[in-house]
Amino acid sequence: MLRLTGLFSTVGTLALGSFAGMITVAFTTEPVSAQAAYGSYVGIGPTIGFTEDDRGEGRQIGGVIAVRYKLLEYPISLRTQGIIGAGTAVVPTVSYDVPLDWQTDVYLGAGAAFASGDTPSPVGDKTSFVLQPGIDHVLPNSNAVLFGNAIIAFDAYRNGGGTAFSLQGGVGVQF
Repeated sequence: MLRLTGLFSTVGTLALGSFAGMITVAFTTEPVSAQAAYGSYVGIGPTIGFTEDDRGEGRQIGGVIAVRYKLLEYPISLRTQGIIGAGTAVVPTVSYDVPLDWQTDVYLGAGAAFASGDTPSPVGDKTSFVLQPGIDHVLPNSNAVLFGNAIIAFDAYRNGGGTAFSLQGGVGVQF
């Protein structure tokens, strides 16, 4: 009987020690998550403006120069796009990036469109608040990035004051 009591005592001590070890591991490990697509880039591509002002100006095809600076410690990027069409605009935004996998981020940016000239660009012809949803995908085993986004510029036209909507996409090189 003494031997059986010693066996139960040993099993109980092992079980308690194992339980304490599992609790320690459960409360001290961090959850695993995908890391945001790595790196900053510079890219070029086409842009399409889908909206127009009261004079029928704004709907057009143009070009975009895109720059992304990724803050490595945070899921935040600083982005700027130069939109070139019948008019030009510079659109700086700050985005919150959400990784889908090791190569792909989706993001939502907020910022402003600064338009120049009297002719509307694909994002309007006056300074306006913008939202910029988009996606970045790093091609495996390369420094190439495919990017695409929309720019929604609120109160973007001098003549009509409506919302401008454009789509951009292209290819970039990481730095």
